[in-house]
Amino acid sequence: MGLHKEIIIVDDGSTDGTRETLKEMQREDRTLKIFFHEKNLGKGAALRTGFAKVTGQIIIIQDADLEYDPQDYLKLIGPILEGKADVVFGSRFLGGPQRVFYFWHYIGNKFLTLVANMLSGLNLNDMETCYKAFRSSILRQIEFKSNRFGFEPEFTMKVAKLGCRVYQVPISYSGRTYEEGKKITWRDGLAALWQILRFRFMN
Repeated sequence: MGLHKEIIIVDDGSTDGTRETLKEMQREDRTLKIFFHEKNLGKGAALRTGFAKVTGQIIIIQDADLEYDPQDYLKLIGPILEGKADVVFGSRFLGGPQRVFYFWHYIGNKFLTLVANMLSGLNLNDMETCYKAFRSSILRQIEFKSNRFGFEPEFTMKVAKLGCRVYQVPISYSGRTYEEGKKITWRDGLAALWQILRFRFMN
């Protein structure tokens, strides 16, 4: 499938050597669009920086830790290319291979997804997934505000209110442990619940 690819990388104030590696990559490949935050601002803020630089028609969100496999990209954009969808969620619960989840993460995810479905009218089974593909034209209709992991519920509630055609497809997942660098905690779960309520009833 002859698709033109645009790679946009946002370094959100890293301090582990990633910044230096990215600068070297940028020198070697000028087609890469790499942007640096001077301090850590959060996932949502990094995404806004990237969204502002997009020139393509379809956007795929990819976390740098590669818990999610880029081999699934064609699955994600398939419904959009076929003219069936405006937004596609890559679901970790539709049968793709996956590393076994932390039990309470699974329960928290299911609870947040249930609340989001109740308030949005959607029928998702993995609202908190990183893998979201969508038409870039949506960015002209939605202003995203969340700085941290609140982006996931904000995105979900806002595309639902916009009336976007939403699909979900199975993806693989190889989650990290906290020892391997996983950062999300129960506090992010509570924040996500607030964001669902906030963006359902406010802008």
